[in-house]
Amino acid sequence: MIRIRFTSPQAERRALGFLPGRFPFKSWANGDTVVPEAALAALALEGISFIVEGPATYEQSAPPLRNPAATTVQ
Repeated sequence: MIRIRFTSPQAERRALGFLPGRFPFKSWANGDTVVPEAALAALALEGISFIVEGPATYEQSAPPLRNPAATTVQ
């Protein structure tokens, strides 16, 4: 997984419309987005400009932990 940042809000909006259903990704409010390497070429072919920040950290690429289901109280 690679961490990228889009060059403009319009590019980010286009990318977030393009990526779902094609590639897994995560995006944060600070502007960082994590995508697989294969998505970089697809974004470039679509004309969406971005800056590669580097490889994603473990925390960014790991699946989120979920709380266990609540127990039933009777």
